[in-house]
Amino acid sequence: MADTSFDVIVIGGGPGGYVAAIRAAQLGLSTAVVEREHLGGICLNWGCIPTKALLRSAEINHMLHNLDEYGFKAKETSFDLDKIVKRSRGVATRLSGGIKHLLGKNKVQVFDGQGALAGPGKVAVTKDGAAVAELSGKHIILATGARARTLPGLEPDGKLIWTYREAMVPDVMPKSLLVVGSGAIGIEFASFYRDLGAEVTVVEVLDRVLPVEDEEISALAHRAFVAEGMTIHTGATVKALKTGTDNVTATIETTDGVQEITVHRVVLAVGIVGNVEDIGLAGTGVKVDRTHIEINQWCETGEPGVYAIGDLTGPPWLAHKASHEGVICIEHIAGLDAHPLDVTRIPGCTYCRPQIASLGMTEQAAREQGREVRIGRFPYMANGKAIAMGETEGLIKTVFDARTGELLGAHMIGAEVTELIQGFAIARGLETTEAELMATVFPHPTLSEMMHESVLDAYDQAIHF
Repeated sequence: MADTSFDVIVIGGGPGGYVAAIRAAQLGLSTAVVEREHLGGICLNWGCIPTKALLRSAEINHMLHNLDEYGFKAKETSFDLDKIVKRSRGVATRLSGGIKHLLGKNKVQVFDGQGALAGPGKVAVTKDGAAVAELSGKHIILATGARARTLPGLEPDGKLIWTYREAMVPDVMPKSLLVVGSGAIGIEFASFYRDLGAEVTVVEVLDRVLPVEDEEISALAHRAFVAEGMTIHTGATVKALKTGTDNVTATIETTDGVQEITVHRVVLAVGIVGNVEDIGLAGTGVKVDRTHIEINQWCETGEPGVYAIGDLTGPPWLAHKASHEGVICIEHIAGLDAHPLDVTRIPGCTYCRPQIASLGMTEQAAREQGREVRIGRFPYMANGKAIAMGETEGLIKTVFDARTGELLGAHMIGAEVTELIQGFAIARGLETTEAELMATVFPHPTLSEMMHESVLDAYDQAIHF
């Protein structure tokens, strides 16, 4: 029979939960994971990983239709949507199986079912309404993640009006698409479907697309998306969606008035809500604020022995943030010298075309704090590797404290910036100054040279621009 008493019980097997469980096992703590649906959570199964597989296919389709730029000719290039989706799902399935292997390798017991707090140090596990087990644990970590937010009058029906789940497994290639919301999820789907040939309209209630990004980067992204053929409405609201037989008519209120457009499909990407229901929070000291659990720097809730990590807690809602919180939480439980999470050191990435990545303060945020700043910029068009790749649209921007030389933020748009941003994340983690970055030798020819040139530009020393 399976054990029912553990040092640590994790409810939820996503990128926060399974990482916490593995780290706990590494530290000699007996550990269980309770997962109701699929190991790897939304990120691995319905988010980060399968969407990147889809976007890779869309990128290839874009290149196939621009082969002449690279000296190639091809006739009648086309794609098979079913195979694109099948490949994406296969990638997710493969990695989910890998998580199961890792948990087994680390002797973490996995319980298939819905976990809920059932009194101090107790977790009840049920499946389809039937009891599976009652577990006891010294420490219980809530890692139940989040789901797509819906708005009154804009409810998805799974057929014509999609959430991210339906958008990842389309049964038909939409001729036209309305994307409601221009955060990372919305823009990635807009980019995917546009690169496969759909007519795409994006509606954003705020005054710019990708509103969490630096304003200059948002403006460049807007321009790039429009150049690719997207229609973008900012400062606009979708007031109503009316479904037809095989289309949707949207009523959109813009600064120019109210208009109606009819599209083949709609994707809703208006944020997330935490999965706080049915996990036994009633009668506990756990506090919930707008569907997200309040925690302290060690991921502790208001209930002794109960912790929360990942999308269930506050922003940024990113898989790598969840994983890092899981490690911090476990190492604190184990009595190690853990360090609280500094959210300004968490990079954010959007895998649209062009890619966008950022870290730390935007220029506006730094100025609003009253800091005197030095700003560096370097364009892709001046980089040899970018020119050779045929990727000349983009910008690397750095924000420094003019008094101390501290790197406050880095903001990028262009090819492969989601890979480049980690260099600045390491720099911030090591509290690197502008002098140390300028003295660093970057390889040539690479895109990373632009990072160096951007730092040099902040101090009026750029060489190649």
